[in-house]
Amino acid sequence: MTLRGNIFISVLGVLFCLFVGVLSGFSSVPEQQRRTQSLDGKWSLSNSNGSLSLPAEVPGCVHSALQQQGFIQDPYFRFNDVSYRWIALDNWTYTTTFNVVAQARTKQKVLLAFEGVDTVASIWLNGVIVGNTDNMFRRYDFAVRHLLKDGDNVLKVSLLSPVLYASQRRDAHSAYRVPPECPPDVQKGECHVNFIRKEQSSFSWDWGPSFPTMGLWKGVRLEAFDVLQLIQVSSVPLYNFSLSQWRVQVELLVDAVQTTNGQITVSVPELGSEQTFRTQFLSGETKNTFILHINTSSQVKLWWPNRHGDQPFYQLTVRGFQDGFLILNTKSKVYFRTVELVQEPVVGSPGLSFYFRINGKPIFLKGSNWIPAHSFQDQISPAVLRNLLQSAVDANMNTLRVWGGGVYEQDLFYSICDELGIMIWQDFMFACAMYPTESDFIQTVREEVVQQVRRLKSHPSIIIWSGNNENEAALATDWFSIPASQRPLYVKDYVTLYVNNIREIVQDEDQSRPFLVSSPTNGAESEQEGWVAANPYDPHYGDTHFYSYIHDCWDWRAFPRTRFASEYGFQSWPSFSTLQPVSVKEDWSYDSNFTSHRQHHADGNQQMLLQAASHFNLPNSTDPLKRFTDTLYITQVMQAQCVKTQTEFYRRSQTEIIEGKGHTMGALYWQLNDIWQAPSWSSIEFGGKWKMLHYFAQNFFAAILPVGFEDEDTLFIYAVSDLSHDLKLRAVVTVYSWTDLDPVCSLKSDPLLVPGGSAVAIFKQPVADLLAGCGRCTRLTCLLTFHLEDSGGQQGPTNHHFLCSPKDAQGLQRPNITAKVQQDKTGLTVTLHSASVAAFVWLDVGDIPGRFSSNGFLMVSRNMTVSFTAWRQTSVAELSRSLTITSLTDVY
Repeated sequence: MTLRGNIFISVLGVLFCLFVGVLSGFSSVPEQQRRTQSLDGKWSLSNSNGSLSLPAEVPGCVHSALQQQGFIQDPYFRFNDVSYRWIALDNWTYTTTFNVVAQARTKQKVLLAFEGVDTVASIWLNGVIVGNTDNMFRRYDFAVRHLLKDGDNVLKVSLLSPVLYASQRRDAHSAYRVPPECPPDVQKGECHVNFIRKEQSSFSWDWGPSFPTMGLWKGVRLEAFDVLQLIQVSSVPLYNFSLSQWRVQVELLVDAVQTTNGQITVSVPELGSEQTFRTQFLSGETKNTFILHINTSSQVKLWWPNRHGDQPFYQLTVRGFQDGFLILNTKSKVYFRTVELVQEPVVGSPGLSFYFRINGKPIFLKGSNWIPAHSFQDQISPAVLRNLLQSAVDANMNTLRVWGGGVYEQDLFYSICDELGIMIWQDFMFACAMYPTESDFIQTVREEVVQQVRRLKSHPSIIIWSGNNENEAALATDWFSIPASQRPLYVKDYVTLYVNNIREIVQDEDQSRPFLVSSPTNGAESEQEGWVAANPYDPHYGDTHFYSYIHDCWDWRAFPRTRFASEYGFQSWPSFSTLQPVSVKEDWSYDSNFTSHRQHHADGNQQMLLQAASHFNLPNSTDPLKRFTDTLYITQVMQAQCVKTQTEFYRRSQTEIIEGKGHTMGALYWQLNDIWQAPSWSSIEFGGKWKMLHYFAQNFFAAILPVGFEDEDTLFIYAVSDLSHDLKLRAVVTVYSWTDLDPVCSLKSDPLLVPGGSAVAIFKQPVADLLAGCGRCTRLTCLLTFHLEDSGGQQGPTNHHFLCSPKDAQGLQRPNITAKVQQDKTGLTVTLHSASVAAFVWLDVGDIPGRFSSNGFLMVSRNMTVSFTAWRQTSVAELSRSLTITSLTDVY
């Protein structure tokens, strides 16, 4: 995701990898061996001059503490992102006083452990500085046994303004500029975010506010031990294809008081595999690696992506002994799977393929891109995470790309993805910028990468590492107007950071999955060209980022026929119920100061209306509030139809090569979720409400999908299948008049074999011939629906095709839809009755959280029933009061 411009592309070489699930962080060992004391909870917080002093929760951040104690309003309300800019320009200090657990002070080593400090801080214990932090994405440990005392111990964390720090770092880098200096004015953000290792989008982005956070965003604790402590366990199953044998690589990150000899027993009891190793734990923090060979007679159950199989796991047990005493004991989940990124010559095409094989099976990646779910990480609850990820699965997605301008997500995020079968394309946290390469910057990045790879590599859900978001494209196409004479310097910095450091570390730490230097990239071809391709948008290689707001999004010819589409999309506004809590009446107009303020993409509000006006009449009600809500609706209709058209183009292109292009094997639209209540490319609003696009995704990501389009006035229908087995399918096309709910005519194609994992053209007919066969239809008076069926009946969803723009349709009427809400043993239902064909029928229940089984649909029947799944207690009466129904003609 970038400054949302035109076209972006990318690729990488063939790699295969296998897998295992995340492990719990800390060992359970006898009480006499180890003591842990959490320092989470109530701290005090003050600003630099002491004018503000207040309680603060840890984990947490300054903004959250100020809001919780009533010093500020909701930061998301109206223009508060600008009003509260002062918070990030001040320095802040967190302080806590604690007594040390008596047994802890008798231990030989005591560590003060910070899981996450945001960001630049000095740490003081009892008046003595114990260390500094400069990286939000690192864990920091400090030895403090010598500083602890009986009674009260005072711990202070003094945080510097991230905005001022970034500016100072930029000023100190005087040799040459490291662009971009600042975000575009429309984003109302802060400058030089590329000089600080924190969430890059916290200084603003084109879909989010500027809230440069400060705080202790993860846990703080004391770790006291006599022999050793287990900091982290990771386990990665590796598969030997020639021997058809699994082995599990188990790594223990251990901090030992002194060099210690011992024994480690690693086992997966359910697979009958156990091995004991003699080992030596060296003094200090070290990594010890053990290989457990899995019993060849065991039938290992494999982890599969969503809709391709189950997600079984095994228990891995690791125990450590010294002189017969148990000193380490931990259990974790282990998942087995292989992953290969296949980049090889394509028959009938120049270039290379770009697709993923999971457990030997080519998989079309269907999904979206993930951004931080909130500006303040402490306000992201487990329920919010699970709801968003379950919503992805419920829309038939199997992949999310964790975008490189946010954060490496919390452990729970990846554990839920493991459980649900969501594959993760994991970026490292660098986006849309050049970065400095001073030794201290490189060193903190190296530590960041080591820690994050070790933390995350046990998750089967992560199928690829990517070094950055769009930085190869930025260099290759000169986003930042770098003089030609200086370009080699920036290419050298690029290679230093992403290739010589990040890539080198990842390949050393994790041999189980592929690594791409950038996204988009030409992958293997970019590597051949010195890591920055002359044309990283070449559709014959890699993955593509593509945005165009000028071309008609209903015209599939505007889209690149790429190997893999990892970013594309269109904006829309969220619903009124999402905007209402952060706005006031004067804001409820499409041209208000509020709507302008919330739009962080240049000309975005106008682009949405221009795109919508291509095919729809724009709302023109004389009631200002209705006109506003109708406009919100029409932007969602536009977005849903545009992304549908583009995604269906990619899905039908998976087994085609046309003019050397095609064999598309991934469609990840931008973006899944929102960070606040504003216009964006998301399909889920802030708070979890589904936009029309997300309901559309349920269909266009279905395992079996009919795709219809026109080429030279000929209608084509493709059958797309993600299944493992073949089907014999026919297309059934039904023609309707805009004026009548009774079909004008219907026709069927002959059955054709559709192999699993393919897209096959099964229907072809000139539109003129089709309409002539129906008698009284023209392009302006009729529309089509179509579905697929085999001998057992319909397979997959019903799709639609408009023969003209709805604004030009003749006979389109107000459908006067009525609704009856009922509750039965299965739950809440809404039964609709329509007087005529109704397009984009939208059911809204205001701020009642939940979702419908279907929404935004084309209604070509008199009666239709949909269910509603509520995310809190509700009733028939409440749902009936809140329900509104809008269709296309209702906004004209």
